[in-house]
Amino acid sequence: MHTPIALLLELGVILTVLSLLGTVARRFALSPVPLYLVAGLALGDGGIAPVPAAREFVDTGAAIGVILLLLVLGLDFTVREFTVILRRHRSSSAADLVLNATPGAVAGWLLGLDAGGILALAGATYVSSSGIIARLLGDLRRLGNRETPAVLSVLVVEDFVMAAYLPLLAVVASGGTWWQALLAVAAAMTAIAAAIAVSWHWGHHVGRILSHPEPEQVLLRVLGITLIVSALAETIHVSAAVGAFLIGLALTGAAADRARAALSPLRDLFAAVFFLALGLSVEPGDLLPMLPAATALAVVTAATKLAAGWYAAGREGAGRRGRLRAGTALIARGEFSVVIIGLATPAQGRLTALITTYVMLLAVCGPVLTRFAPTRPAARPPASRNRATSRAPEGVSDARPLAAPPRRGSGRGAAGPDSPSRAAGR
Repeated sequence: MHTPIALLLELGVILTVLSLLGTVARRFALSPVPLYLVAGLALGDGGIAPVPAAREFVDTGAAIGVILLLLVLGLDFTVREFTVILRRHRSSSAADLVLNATPGAVAGWLLGLDAGGILALAGATYVSSSGIIARLLGDLRRLGNRETPAVLSVLVVEDFVMAAYLPLLAVVASGGTWWQALLAVAAAMTAIAAAIAVSWHWGHHVGRILSHPEPEQVLLRVLGITLIVSALAETIHVSAAVGAFLIGLALTGAAADRARAALSPLRDLFAAVFFLALGLSVEPGDLLPMLPAATALAVVTAATKLAAGWYAAGREGAGRRGRLRAGTALIARGEFSVVIIGLATPAQGRLTALITTYVMLLAVCGPVLTRFAPTRPAARPPASRNRATSRAPEGVSDARPLAAPPRRGSGRGAAGPDSPSRAAGR
């Protein structure tokens, strides 16, 4: 079997560069995500050192990377836990939708775009990047923080909204009729409801089937089933990430622990490739003409995301610091916006350039703002105060994790160093 030398060389250079950037980021206590994105700009078409031979591998690896990020994130929760969280944050999710889709829709109208263009720009400004934010929360060790359930609830609702939005956008952008749009949305919602029902009622059977004492078997079984479910989700225009997240929710107890241990190194590798691919998908020369408009839109929607996160974290009882961390965490945009570009803008070059520039600005600036959100404790709460059931007073550190209530039979207390239940005991 002949192995292309150029492919091996370029992949070796890519992984070495990512390793060096990761080392630099860790040295300064930063997330490596912004550096990976900038490296993608440098290595993409029009950059200083293109890597054409490795492009196909990187694009495929990026799709696997976002699937793994959401799969491992789902392993930290159960369907029942997340159902409770989602019910609590219905108003937060509604506020997120109104605050962040409206600026994109207004901007599209002012730019004179058609219905498909307005809908596309509204979606791009609305949806945050689940992949980037999931990685950030792990890198910054915030999965156990008081405000984190609010952040994750908003993200998951956004992903579910995308399950209805993407098929709707595909029909509208292609000039389809209203009944075709309704049919596409109904099919997507039916598939999501069926997947949730399976996870709720038969999740323990899924865990029994996928669990095995050998890590190799766990890796092959869980990853194989996840990729199949993700492919089926994409077939009906539901995000592959949503399918992967549901598989993670379905696994509980020891099965979730084994899956997390087996998948985490693979997730880290392909997550780095995913962030690199976002940068590779952009030509630097396309960014400059739309930079003023994209910057203005980015500033407005960064503020609206901050407001949405502030409100959502307040419903979890977080103080000012926690609300600010939640708001900055939601600023990053990424993979869904790239999908929107592919669905809606093949014949609208100006819109493509605007969304691309906007996404790159927030994909780089969002993680930086998240990293420098305040984390230093201001004071310790009184010893007699029950932090698990009472509201944190303003000024009290809410960077400390909440004590998680005992979960009968969940088995996730030994989930790992970054899981909510483990972090709560620190």
